Amino acid sequence: MSIEYVLAQPEPGPLAPPQLDASQQAVVDHPGGPLLVLAGPGTGKTTTLIEAVVDRIDNRGLSPEQVLVLTFSRKAADELRSRIAARLGRTTATAPAMTFHSFCYALVREFQGPESYANPLRLLSAPEQDAMIQELVNGTTASAWPKGLQPALRTRGFTGELQAIMVRARSLGMDAVDVSDVAMTAKREDWLAAARFFQEYSEVSALTNSIDYSDLVYQALAITQDPEHQDVLRKRFSLVVVDEYQDTDPLQVQLLQAIAGDGHDLIAVGDPDQSIYAFRGADVGGILDFPSDFATPAGPAPIRALGSTRRFGSNILAASRAIIGKIGVSGHLDHKVFEDFRNITSVADFGGEVIVQTFATPAAEVEHLALLLREAHIRQGMPWGDMAVLVRSGRASLPRLQRAFTAAGVPVEVAGDEVPLAAEPAVRALLGALRVAESISQGRPVGLDQAEAVLTGPLCQLDAPDLRRLGRALRMAVKAVEGMPRPSAELLAESLSDPVSLRLGGHPDDATVKAAARANTLATLLRKAAQQINDRVAPEQVLWTLWSGTDWSKRLRAEFESGGESAGRAHQDLDALCALFSRAARAEEQQQRQSIANFVAELEAQQIPADTLADRGARGSAVRLMTAHRSKGLEWPLVVVAGVQDGEWPDIRYRGTLLQSDRLTPTGQGHPSSAASLLAEERRLFYVACTRASRRLVVTAVESSSESGEQPSRFLIEIEPFADDPSAEIDGKRVARPLTRPKRPLSLRGAIAELRMVIESSESPLVRAKAADQLARLADTGTYATRGAHPDRWWGVLDLTDSDTPIADPAQPLKLSASAVSSIIDCPLSWFLDREAKGNMGTSAAQGFGSIVHAIAADAVKVAIADPAELERHLDVVWNQLHFAAPWISARERDAAHEAIVRFANWHTNNARTPLEAEYEFNVELEIGGEKVVLRGSMDRVELDQDGLVHVVDLKTSKTAPAQKDLPEYAQLGFYQLVVDNGGVDAIAPGASSGGAELVQLRTQAGTKLPEFPKVQPQDRPVPGAPFFAVDQLHHAVQTIRDENFPATPGPKICDYCDFRRVCPAQPEGGTILGGGDA
Repeated sequence: MSIEYVLAQPEPGPLAPPQLDASQQAVVDHPGGPLLVLAGPGTGKTTTLIEAVVDRIDNRGLSPEQVLVLTFSRKAADELRSRIAARLGRTTATAPAMTFHSFCYALVREFQGPESYANPLRLLSAPEQDAMIQELVNGTTASAWPKGLQPALRTRGFTGELQAIMVRARSLGMDAVDVSDVAMTAKREDWLAAARFFQEYSEVSALTNSIDYSDLVYQALAITQDPEHQDVLRKRFSLVVVDEYQDTDPLQVQLLQAIAGDGHDLIAVGDPDQSIYAFRGADVGGILDFPSDFATPAGPAPIRALGSTRRFGSNILAASRAIIGKIGVSGHLDHKVFEDFRNITSVADFGGEVIVQTFATPAAEVEHLALLLREAHIRQGMPWGDMAVLVRSGRASLPRLQRAFTAAGVPVEVAGDEVPLAAEPAVRALLGALRVAESISQGRPVGLDQAEAVLTGPLCQLDAPDLRRLGRALRMAVKAVEGMPRPSAELLAESLSDPVSLRLGGHPDDATVKAAARANTLATLLRKAAQQINDRVAPEQVLWTLWSGTDWSKRLRAEFESGGESAGRAHQDLDALCALFSRAARAEEQQQRQSIANFVAELEAQQIPADTLADRGARGSAVRLMTAHRSKGLEWPLVVVAGVQDGEWPDIRYRGTLLQSDRLTPTGQGHPSSAASLLAEERRLFYVACTRASRRLVVTAVESSSESGEQPSRFLIEIEPFADDPSAEIDGKRVARPLTRPKRPLSLRGAIAELRMVIESSESPLVRAKAADQLARLADTGTYATRGAHPDRWWGVLDLTDSDTPIADPAQPLKLSASAVSSIIDCPLSWFLDREAKGNMGTSAAQGFGSIVHAIAADAVKVAIADPAELERHLDVVWNQLHFAAPWISARERDAAHEAIVRFANWHTNNARTPLEAEYEFNVELEIGGEKVVLRGSMDRVELDQDGLVHVVDLKTSKTAPAQKDLPEYAQLGFYQLVVDNGGVDAIAPGASSGGAELVQLRTQAGTKLPEFPKVQPQDRPVPGAPFFAVDQLHHAVQTIRDENFPATPGPKICDYCDFRRVCPAQPEGGTILGGGDA
């Protein structure tokens, strides 16, 4: 006998009805017609609304399909739908709860013609609308706009201006013609031009079958105002319920009047004190004028107020009243009902706690907040998810708080749509690689900045020293082939599209070889992506090729799983990348085959935030970090309202804009927002933030000791009398405000640091032993967070180590250049950090200046050019390859280069010696102190005098010349003379001896009477048979390298221009980790 298993879902029974208070029950029992319900925070408005719906369905014969529930967020709509279904005890065929825009979209789709089903209406997201406006603006001619606007046309801000005025017009029920009429009445040329753009935007939207959110409501209103359609909708929806009515704009009010006006059954629930979205078009006047907007023949629509809050106790309630009580009632609300609404009572069985605290500095504020959150979690057992930190401005405050909290070990969850998708670092890196691949596919040169960004990004991970090594090797390889070096940035860019260019000549060190290998791997991946682009592969697939072609995904996963400080950043990167791939897939669905260039351009043009996965709900247990605007509708046991500063909250600066969209009205030009209305909006926002707390409210600000420093806001001062403890308690002692930085961070990192300090500073052996034992216990846990407890990770504790590999292979002769010997003589430490550690700051504009002047001076010998004008033309060809911080610096240096060229030409023309070669390369082996040494490099000029002696000329382009007393033992000139006397120039002057060497200072005049000639600083030739200083210097350099002893040797001119002062033990700022500022 076979057994058949059937999975049968049990029919859910209805949930038991909640216990309602008298004010809530009065709403449920409302007999019909319009009703406004004023509901403060925590008064149970959602429960009341749900019970009113359930009562109509269970007790008054309505079917669920006859009820329409409207709200302003998808999350709220989902919650309402679920709770209504749970109370009814059954699922419904038609969901009775949706957002305003979902309802409008369904309405427009329903009443469109049948032909539209083949090509569904596409609802533009806010970023897509932003990009569309920008594209249309870029396609207009400047003459179509008033002269005063023309300079702003291509700016991001102007796109926002146009978007704002179109949204404003739609929210007022106006179209382009209406705006044009008002513009002519008000004599506003800017509005008239905006109206023409509005018309073009509407036509393009119609042609592309796309629609934005404001136009969606406008079109839905047009449908509902048609008598035939209106009759259908009023018969369909016997009850309309609106949540968060204070967030409506005038257009949405008109929509409600069309489907539920004239005495229809309508329940609107809202709180005028929580109307905080004026910047989105919401108008608090909508809820204040509800009684007259929905009046019946019997009179104004009735109003009821919910009278009890369950969210917080009497203390937080009193503080919130102090905030909002300064805003009076206006509009058509009944004053008695309004007073009942404002004077709610708390039925909570706890009082709640209000704390007001100020701090001496912003750093002290965030560190104390991190301490407060950790104490609540560790000592009071409060889950991280029961806490939130709210701020006025997200862009200004959230990144700083996130960094500080993460460093203190506080897990935080930040809304994922604070920045545009293309501005996310991970997305920016992948899009940068996509742009490079697109350039390669089209045969265009890769931009220098693009190349550097992709080479140093997560796909390749080269750092600045890697780039310098690779650039140096590429320059040498090109110079060997072409005879002239080229800028390293240009060569690095070419290497991404030309695999041959990454073949390094000579014998590069291991670090350079590794850097070249990584660059080659990236170049191969980019060429593969470029081929896909040429094959017209979809952007999503090309992105996947770039993403999956490196170990970046593995690194992000490892960072995320490590649980360390990088886990949060990795999570955000992965969220952003998932959103990018989702966007690419959506673009493919909506626009069939879109080119890579258009896809990237459209994404980068979207300058306002869009949804990412991170914003679809909190992940796990973490402190929520968000703006006060975003917190509306949410609550937590512990809420911190941070950064309540004077001038920032309230921010009552007039938000005047270029087009002044806020002054647009259906009848003409209105007045700008008054300071009083702006203050009321800010006060409501602060009220919303404070009323998110159910158990504990903490309000903080910076209180600087300086009169001109940051000071607390009036809002903080207003609620201070209601605070439980205006001062603070630390370790049982009351501390006066403002607080400075905490001495003891309550985190593993802080505990480890304090235990290590005890080991170092305590005089008690027993205490030190106890501290060491605690550190050992922490280290034995083996977790990421306790790594710092192990002595192996402490700076200065381990013994100094000797490298297993010598700096220079003892089996090979040392290879030294003139500049290397000079650097070792001046300061061995500087030479090591520069030449061996490759820690130099990279090529500067000054070095580029010198390279160009040297190359032009060499042309005077190689191609026999002596005419200054001709040399100047050579200079003009290459000058723009130098990168200066500002145009005026380039102009100044160009003038200096002209002077240097003139001085060189005059010196060259009047020089009695015969030039043999310019930029002459040499390679000489000799024995110094019993060791073979190879001297190599190049000489700027090699000349022969009338006695057959060789003179080496070293051209200098620095702004300062060495002192005359230093010339007899000037290292570089002595080095060159040693090379000459050991056969280094036999290829061009066989058997010749040195006749001396000299510096020619091209940026220093010979004297006041000879400003167009350079200063010449000669060094005498070696005396035959006598010791030569250069031999001793070379011996010292060889010994320094072999001994691997590189002391810091301070000197006034050497240290002034050194790149390594901050790590030099001879400098005050270069102290050691353990020694502070001591050398």
